[in-house]
Amino acid sequence: MIKHLSIDIETRSSVDIGKAGLYKYAQSPDFRVLLFAYQIDENPVEIIDLACGEEIPECIVQMLADSEVIKHAYNAAFEWYCLNCAGYRTPLKQWRCTMVHGLYCGYAAGLDATGKAIGLPQDKQKLSTGKALIRYFCVPCKPTKTNGNRTWNQPWHDKTKWELFKEYCKQDVVTEHSILKRLEIFPMPEDEEHQWQMDVVMNAFGVRVDTKLIEGALYIDSVSTQALTEEAIQITKLGNPNSGTQLLPWLNEQCGKEQFADIQKTTVAEALANRDEYPENVQRMLEIRQQLGKTSIKKYVAMETAKGEGDRVRGLTQYYGANRTGRWAGRLVQMQNLPRNYIKTLDYARELVKKKNYAGLQLLYGNVPDTLSQLIRTAFIPSEGHKFVVADFSAIEARVIAWLAGEQWVNEVFATHGKIYEATAAQMFGVPVERIAKGNPEYSLRQKGKVATLALGYQGGTSALIAMGALNMGLTEEELPDIVARWRQANPRIRDLWYAIENAALAVMQTAQPQAINGLIFALEGDILYGQTFLTVRLPSGRKLFYPKPFLRENQFGKMALHYYTIGQQTRKWEVASTYGGKMTENIIQAIARDCLAVTLERIAAKGLQVVFHVHDEVIIDAPMETTVEEICGLMAEPIPWAPGLILKGAGFESSYYMKD
Repeated sequence: MIKHLSIDIETRSSVDIGKAGLYKYAQSPDFRVLLFAYQIDENPVEIIDLACGEEIPECIVQMLADSEVIKHAYNAAFEWYCLNCAGYRTPLKQWRCTMVHGLYCGYAAGLDATGKAIGLPQDKQKLSTGKALIRYFCVPCKPTKTNGNRTWNQPWHDKTKWELFKEYCKQDVVTEHSILKRLEIFPMPEDEEHQWQMDVVMNAFGVRVDTKLIEGALYIDSVSTQALTEEAIQITKLGNPNSGTQLLPWLNEQCGKEQFADIQKTTVAEALANRDEYPENVQRMLEIRQQLGKTSIKKYVAMETAKGEGDRVRGLTQYYGANRTGRWAGRLVQMQNLPRNYIKTLDYARELVKKKNYAGLQLLYGNVPDTLSQLIRTAFIPSEGHKFVVADFSAIEARVIAWLAGEQWVNEVFATHGKIYEATAAQMFGVPVERIAKGNPEYSLRQKGKVATLALGYQGGTSALIAMGALNMGLTEEELPDIVARWRQANPRIRDLWYAIENAALAVMQTAQPQAINGLIFALEGDILYGQTFLTVRLPSGRKLFYPKPFLRENQFGKMALHYYTIGQQTRKWEVASTYGGKMTENIIQAIARDCLAVTLERIAAKGLQVVFHVHDEVIIDAPMETTVEEICGLMAEPIPWAPGLILKGAGFESSYYMKD
């Protein structure tokens, strides 16, 4: 009979896990496992005090290695990697992550937060004493005369605290196991378990970074910062021109009036867009302010901090990091928001930085902080003797929503020429698509087709167009309502999909009966024992989206709407949120696009290739030289078994470093 082993460990390392990540933390020479708490099936929790010389029983060591024993932990990647680093062989295949399972069911990340959100009784919740105890035993202490110049607090230095720490560790197992019991009735699909394992392997493999480029960038940034600061002092005669409280009055004084209410990034950017309105010294100070405000150098610092064995950064992605949709999120270096690169001569710029040639960089590229910012992507490089093959899905959300809604003319565009912006404009304005080409007056319509395609798929209006940059594209606010109306008229099936999804969700809540539309199944699920309820949406892949503790009430517009509990984007607290058809459509479409990526990752792995990270709909493969872009794009275009008729396309390139092609 398969046994279940719930585990929690307490560890120590001089590496800051918050800044450097799990993998470098566990690779530190002073890394140690201090406590090992475990529970076999429903038996009482036991704890092994490794720090005081106890050893894990041989039967448990065998269970760790036994493929027939399922291992559970909250954030299981931590336990799995740490135990292997400590010499306990335990294959990943039989590990299950209760944190990921909770995220799958729409709960928050964090053992304490999940326990409270799921409604654990007080005796099953995580103890609040943990943080102070972890600081005492798991983080190096400052050597003083009082503590005998020691760098680590040991169990015998405070036996009372140590006994509390052991109880804390045992209670974490109790809490994890209690959460697991409540989630078991809502199982994760096996495919998702495998996807999580692939993610852990990818994170543990990591991606190589160019240490010379990072070193050069940090050096040049320090030189640039000093040079800009000295110039700012010369211009303003201020003691600290980087101080807002000092600079703001100076700017207004130079302008002869209260021109600036603040000097935030957006204010400075707007002022520089209308620079001719200001004196030259003010213009230059605004430029310096903008350049000194570049935060991209922090990403070089993050890389240097997280760089571990083999000059590799590990742990860049978080599986199920995006609540509800299940999309991956960025960690440590935050790959999801890397600056784009526009420099044509990237190779030359990289060499100047690696040689710490500040003067050359300034002479050739002018704005040094901006140049360093553009080179961040290029700090990621393939393994020795390999190359990067980078590929992404072309317009995947537009393809998925047209497929799900049955918007046939859009599907035909993707099945033929693929020029969706031109075709959308043609459909909106009733002109032949052939006319929307460079050199023709109708080509100006392409911009409207583009911004409409990107902004309006999820029931957005004029504000969505503005948020997508419509005004920066040369469009006026007056013409935006017409663009919204024309796009909706051109895409009636997509428009109908919003209302069908909303009505299905409302009907489920009112009748408790499942609703099926367009291959989606909406249902109310729960369990009597623990009192959990969810509105679920079964996707074509078989995966479900979970909306915890759903209920109906009027929204701010006086309309009956679905409400549910989630982590607030602003507050980061477990709170009530409302949704509507367009927003649910966005969740569903992004989730299906994510599932397409998951299938592709499986196909790449089946070819024996290693993805080192992926960003949105883009995969980066650390590939042997014989691997071709065409091969990878071919995998991305293969039909998805559970999505018949969905037309996908990949586009990519190969390179000796990461970049935006």
